[in-house]
Amino acid sequence: MTPGDWTRLSCHRFRANEVRLLLGVIAYNLGNLLRRLVLPVAIQSWSLTSLQQRLFKTGGRLIRHARYFVLQLAESHLTGSLFRQILGRIGRLTWHPT
Repeated sequence: MTPGDWTRLSCHRFRANEVRLLLGVIAYNLGNLLRRLVLPVAIQSWSLTSLQQRLFKTGGRLIRHARYFVLQLAESHLTGSLFRQILGRIGRLTWHPT
């Protein structure tokens, strides 16, 4: 994004553009928070665009069996080991009330 791009807004009303811009800021900050807290060191240097394309846009399929579900993911950038590391780090973030 170049410095002038933020002035090219898609909506005609000021309020709609304001909301769209704020949602973009929130999404960017959540992405950075995710990168710092959850991602393994090996991929923490990836840009947010790379994370989106390599992790969040990974093809997959959810298969339902009689008693359980199986999540099958394409293994291009998101390997099984990397996925397990991310899930483990997410699990350690949860708050457990005493």
